[in-house]
Amino acid sequence: QVQVVESGGGLVQPGGSLRLSCAASGSTLSPYVMRWYRQAPGKERELVAAITVGGSTNYADSVKGRFTISRDNAKKTVYLQMNSLKSEDTAVYYCNALIRALNYWGQGTQVTVSS
Repeated sequence: QVQVVESGGGLVQPGGSLRLSCAASGSTLSPYVMRWYRQAPGKERELVAAITVGGSTNYADSVKGRFTISRDNAKKTVYLQMNSLKSEDTAVYYCNALIRALNYWGQGTQVTVSS
């Protein structure tokens, strides 16, 4: 049974930083792709960043230059370093892991950017 668990959300002031973590357990394989999505109230879920097992990355235009995705394959863990946070980054952030062509989702972690 694969489980995906996020951590690291919270309340931060505009301009501040947060680091999210997401660990996938229950599989002997490291996920081929790990992604961060977010969903703000009243909006659709959107892809924030993705990273393959080989380290290739891509980002949403809205976070380029501010967010950095990285991963530790041995720990089956992905990180999202978020800098220069803005109020529009407020959302529930979800982790997604692709293992053997199946997508697994975490429960989400709330990020609130407010003064």
